[in-house]
Amino acid sequence: MTEKATTATKALDGIRVLDMTHVQSGPSATQLLAWLGADVVKLEAPTGDITRKQLRDLPDVDSLYFTMLNCNKRSITLNTKTERGKEILTELIRRSDVMVENFGPGAVDRMGFTWDRIQEINPRIVYASIKGFGEGPYTNFKAYEVVAQAMGGSMSTTGFEDGPPLATGAQIGDSGTGIHAVAAILAALYQRVSTGRGQRVNVAMQHAVLNLCRVKLRDQQRLAHGPLAEYPNEDFGDEVPRSGNASGGGQPGWAVKCAPGGPNDYVYVIVQPVGWKPITELIGRPELADDPEWATPESRLPKLNKMFQLIEEWSSTLPKWEVLEKLNAHNIPCGPILSTKEIIEDASLAANEMVVEVSHPERGSFTTVGSPLKLSDSPVEVVSSPLLGEHNEEVYVGELGLGDEELRLLKSNGVI
Repeated sequence: MTEKATTATKALDGIRVLDMTHVQSGPSATQLLAWLGADVVKLEAPTGDITRKQLRDLPDVDSLYFTMLNCNKRSITLNTKTERGKEILTELIRRSDVMVENFGPGAVDRMGFTWDRIQEINPRIVYASIKGFGEGPYTNFKAYEVVAQAMGGSMSTTGFEDGPPLATGAQIGDSGTGIHAVAAILAALYQRVSTGRGQRVNVAMQHAVLNLCRVKLRDQQRLAHGPLAEYPNEDFGDEVPRSGNASGGGQPGWAVKCAPGGPNDYVYVIVQPVGWKPITELIGRPELADDPEWATPESRLPKLNKMFQLIEEWSSTLPKWEVLEKLNAHNIPCGPILSTKEIIEDASLAANEMVVEVSHPERGSFTTVGSPLKLSDSPVEVVSSPLLGEHNEEVYVGELGLGDEELRLLKSNGVI
């Protein structure tokens, strides 16, 4: 990082976020806010966010699950079930611009902090909640990543026609909802500039997944007018089918095998009308460029499987990076299937600070994903996730003005 990057003003400088989130959907949102420059104070029970201990790769050290979702934050501990804990939480709310939580429905209300009460404490606060579902029959369902995928339209449309519904590896239920929450929080902060007051923000995981699956609802409506020609499926019922690796867009695409045939030796290829002629030359079938059976998109659509089979007969003889080079030479849209190992070792992603190495006080260092939000005037330096309660003294004594003796008592009484 340059000197400018460490001293420059950040987009959200001066914004205090009280982070009462845990696991993934909430922490992913508050981490983005921290990267944008907000002072994110993560409030944890004295036992800590449950993910500190989940999926550990090193004994007695915060897990990668926790560290990769909680960089650039401060950590304080507080037992909000105690009377003194409630008093301290009240003061923290009073001093915050944003409060974010992802507890089960009604949990914060039961603590005594309804939206009406929070507004009384701080009329300017933006209070954001991430839940599994909106109001209705699903409200009290327990929500997890793949449950949200199941109920938001993703799983029914992912996989191959003759196989079961599949989850996607992308965390569209948790982190996808976190990104939606960030958009809403920023909008509420912007509106506060003109209104002078905060507002309630609610984002549901099912709703966020549905928003990300909108093209499938587009296709559900198009089905009323007949089969979907750009899908490779032969039979259509009254709902959008699983369509394997079909692109889902206006131009057909597919993942074709490459040599030597490993699990990720594939290149995804999109066949635009302008790309058909160079593709026929690359695969050694130049006569297909002018063949009426193949020359137009309309003639190719009924036989997409055969078209990609012809391309695969060529691609399967070459390594994926060579296939990529040959296709790119003709401006044919394509991309290699990158494994997690290839991604974590990718020099260009490191150069773009998307795969970054972060120092950690207990585990030494860890690799994590950097900020995908690149702002010219608000650079991001990813710093380590906090240890549990690391900033108790800094916040309680230095900012709330509690005495050292009270801090000791709070700890001995189980309040922090």
